[in-house]
Amino acid sequence: MRLFLSALLLLTPVVGFAAAAKGPLAGIPSGVYKLDKTHASLTWKVNHMGLSNYTARFTELDATLKLDAENPEKSTLTATVNPASVRTDYPNAEAKDFDAKLANGAEWFNSENFPDIRFTSTALKMATPTTGTLTGDLTFLGITKPVTLTVTVNGALAKHPFAGQPAVGFSATASIKRSDFGMGTYIPTVGDEVQLLIEVEFIKKAEPGSAR
Repeated sequence: MRLFLSALLLLTPVVGFAAAAKGPLAGIPSGVYKLDKTHASLTWKVNHMGLSNYTARFTELDATLKLDAENPEKSTLTATVNPASVRTDYPNAEAKDFDAKLANGAEWFNSENFPDIRFTSTALKMATPTTGTLTGDLTFLGITKPVTLTVTVNGALAKHPFAGQPAVGFSATASIKRSDFGMGTYIPTVGDEVQLLIEVEFIKKAEPGSAR
């Protein structure tokens, strides 16, 4: 009996480590997860005259995550952003049509001719159970380029208290050069490099006939 207890005590840390190594995704099922739009944000920053990092955001996003919880690197993500939803919080932006000029101007987001920004993942590499890099194709202003995001798995819930479905949340960052996509307006007064800051939550799509 003593020998059994000793073996159990030695084994317990190993089992605990193995469970922890699976990370937060271990507790949720694989499947299709939709973006929880009320808990999602895409903020971007660009240098202004070397004095500050001008910060703005997009307010209309959508995304679908096809999650493989057992092998996260097999997961895929598609996302779209409405460039007409740019918001800068520029003083009197509406009165001055500042946001509208950014959204519709041919030298800026040109949303009338390019009504969405799209991202389609091509590869996910996990460095740890909660961190990794997500590579994909970003289509912006009609030009498609590869982009890599640094991703953190913040946590997961086996059952979201309000949605009644499994949920998972992520943070991500990336950096792109807007000139790569044909937007060179005011460079270098307004910087070429754009930093992206992303916060998202996904909720598993309910199976047909299942109760929420």
